[in-house]
Amino acid sequence: MAIAEGTHSRIRFGLFEADLTTGELYRSGIRVRLQAQPFRVLTVLLQNAGEVVSREQLQDRLWGKNTVIDFEHGLGTAINKIRDALGDSAENPRFIETLAKRGYRFIAPVTFPDIQGRDLQTSGTTDGFASPPLIEQTKKTWFAVWLVAACLAAGVGVTLGAYWMASHGDAAPLQISRVTSSGRVSPGDTFLENLPATATDGTRLYFPELERGRTRLAQALIADGETSSLTLPDEIVAPLLGDISPDGSKLLIRNHISAEAEQSLWIVPTLGGAARQIPGVLAHDATWMPDGSHILYANGDTLWVAGEDGQAPQRFATLNGRPFWMRWAPGGDLLRVTLLNPEIHTTSLWELDSHGHGAHKLLTGWNSPSSECCGSWTADGRYFVFQSAYGGANNIWMMGSENKEPIQLTNGPLDYQAPITARSGHRIFFIGTDTRSELLEYSRSSKSFEPFGETLRTANRVVFSRDGKWMAWISNEGSALWRSRVDGTERVQLTDPPMEVFMMEWSPDGRQLAFMARNPAQVWRIYVIGADGGNLHPLLNEDRNEADPDWSPDGQQIVFGRVPALMGETAASKSLLLYDITTKKVSPIPGSEHLFSPRWSPDGHYIAALSLDMTRIMLYDTSTHKWKQLLQQSAADPVWSRDSKALFFHSYMQKSQTIYCVTVPDGRVEGVTDLQDLHFADAVGYQFAGITPRDTPLVNASMSTANIYSINLSNNNAHN
Repeated sequence: MAIAEGTHSRIRFGLFEADLTTGELYRSGIRVRLQAQPFRVLTVLLQNAGEVVSREQLQDRLWGKNTVIDFEHGLGTAINKIRDALGDSAENPRFIETLAKRGYRFIAPVTFPDIQGRDLQTSGTTDGFASPPLIEQTKKTWFAVWLVAACLAAGVGVTLGAYWMASHGDAAPLQISRVTSSGRVSPGDTFLENLPATATDGTRLYFPELERGRTRLAQALIADGETSSLTLPDEIVAPLLGDISPDGSKLLIRNHISAEAEQSLWIVPTLGGAARQIPGVLAHDATWMPDGSHILYANGDTLWVAGEDGQAPQRFATLNGRPFWMRWAPGGDLLRVTLLNPEIHTTSLWELDSHGHGAHKLLTGWNSPSSECCGSWTADGRYFVFQSAYGGANNIWMMGSENKEPIQLTNGPLDYQAPITARSGHRIFFIGTDTRSELLEYSRSSKSFEPFGETLRTANRVVFSRDGKWMAWISNEGSALWRSRVDGTERVQLTDPPMEVFMMEWSPDGRQLAFMARNPAQVWRIYVIGADGGNLHPLLNEDRNEADPDWSPDGQQIVFGRVPALMGETAASKSLLLYDITTKKVSPIPGSEHLFSPRWSPDGHYIAALSLDMTRIMLYDTSTHKWKQLLQQSAADPVWSRDSKALFFHSYMQKSQTIYCVTVPDGRVEGVTDLQDLHFADAVGYQFAGITPRDTPLVNASMSTANIYSINLSNNNAHN
C-alpha cells in the first residue's frame, strides 16, 4: 500500500505512532529515542507499508545517487536502530522484514489518526499529493489483508468483520474496543504459575496492575476506563486476583509473597472496608461456590470447599494436574477448570459436575501440545470463551453449548489473554499485551541504567566466558541461545525454536556451553553444546526436570539441581547433584536437601545455592564438604564476581527490587542498584540478567504494555 508524501502527518502501527511533521516516534504516548536518519528511513517504509522498498530507492531518496559515504553500512545501521527502537528483530520481524538482495518491507498494519471521515487513499493518483510515492501500484489482495489487520491494531472501535464474516456468512461484524489505557495491566506469567486474571461487578473491572516493578490491585470503570487503585493491607505485598463473588461485593485475592506454590487467601470488599485473611487456607487459586457463601480453592492437585472463614474444609475433587481458573456455569451445574501439567507446563480445559465427579478433558486432540486455559461462560450459559495459543499466538476463542469446533474471535496483532464475560448480555473482556524488553547495564558513575551497547539490546540473560572474549545470551524472540565475541562479531545461533532455553554457563575453557532448556510438552533438561554449535546432546536421560547447570573450574564436573515448586515440580525430593564428565556418574552433594540454583565459584572453593523458598543463600565449602548459611534474605539469580570474592543476587521480593552484592565468606551485604535507578519512562520492572566482565549488573528491563479490551457478541452473531 503506497501512501504519498504529505498526505498524512501521523502514522500508527501497533502501539507506536510516528509524527512525520516533527520527526518523533512515540510508544503508548511516550517518546522513543530515534535519530533523524533512521527516522527518515522508517518514514519511507511506513509510506510504502506492505511493499518492498529496494536499497536503491532508499539510497536515491535519502542519501542521493552520488553519495560518497558507505551507503550499505549507513543503511544497515539505520535499520538496526529502528529495530532497537521498536523492539523488533531481523530473525522474527514484527515490523520490518528484510528480503535478501531486494530490500525491506514494513509488514505491520498501519492506520492514520489524522483521517477524519475521509476515504483511505491507496494509490498515488489522487490530487493534492505533494510528490508521488516510491511504489505506485497497490495490490488489491494485500490491501484486503492489510485492512483487516489494521482494524485489529487500531484499539478503539476496531472492525473484525472480515475475519468474522468469513466464518459466519452475512453476519454483522464484531467490534473490538479498548477499555483501559494505562498500559500497565499485569499480563501474568504462566511460566511461574501466575495466570492472568480479571473480574467484573457489572460496572467496573478489577485487575492486577504493574507499578515500578510491583503488582497492585486496580479497578477501572467500564464506561470510560478511568483507573484507580484499591487499598489493601500492607501484608498483601503482591496481590493476585482469584475471582469475584456472585453478588459482585467481594474479591478473592492470594498474596504472592514467596516462592512457595501455595499462598494465603484474602477476601477484599469491592466497595471499601477491611480486607481479611482466610485462616488456615493456603491455595494457588480460588473462586466462590454458586451459593456465594463458600469458597472453592485449589491446593496441589486437589480442589477443596470451605466456608468464607476457612471452616469445615471438604475435598471436592482430585485431578491429574494443578487446577486454576475455576469457573461455574451460570446454573451452577457444571464447573470448568484450567489444568496445568506441572512437569511439562501444558494447560488444558476440563469439566466436572456440581459434585466434583465426571472429570473429563475438553477439546481432546484439537491442539497439540494443548495450550487452552482461562475460560468463562457468558451470562446465559450459551457460550464459553477461552484463551488458546492454537496456531502459535495467544488469541480468544469461543465454543457453544454443544462443544462444537471452536471459533476464533481475535487474530492479533496483540497477545490476547484471560477472557471474562459481562454479568449480562454477550460482552467479553480480555487482556491485550505487546511485550518488549531491553538489556541495560548499570553505570556506577551515573548511578543509572544505560543500553548495553549497540550489539546486544534484546536479550533476557547474558553470560561471558572466563577469558572475557565471548558472550552467550538468550534472545527475547523465541528464547534461542546465541553466542558471539563481546564486540558482537562472529554471531552464531546455537539453538532453534521451539526449544526454549532458560539459562546457560560457559565451560572454563570457553569451548562448550551447558544450558537448561525444554521442548514443547517436555520436562526441563540439561544440554551441552560446542561453542561452534556442534555436538548438541543431553547431559542425562531421565524423565524429570533438571535445572541450573554450572561447571567446576577444571571442567571435569557439572553441578545441577531441580526446579522449585514455583516452576511446577512440587512433590519429588530435591537436592544438588554432581555429574562427572569422565565417568558419566551422578552423585548427590551431602547436606544439599531442599536447595536449588547452584553456582560454582570461579576459583572452585565454594558452591553457592538458594533454599527452595528463596529466603536463604547457602555456601558449600568444597574442601571441608560443609555447608553454612551466608545470608538470610529473599534472593534469586545468584552470580559470582570474577574474583570469587562476592556474590551478586536479586532480592525480588523487596519493594525496591534491589540487586545486592554479598562478600564471601563473611556475608557483608551492600546494595548495588534498584528500581529507582531505572529511569526509562515506560519500564514496568526488570529481571537480573547477569554481570559484565567489569562486575557491573545487567538487567532485562520489561516494557510490557497491556490493556483490557472488549468484544460485543450480539445474539444474532454469536452462534456456533
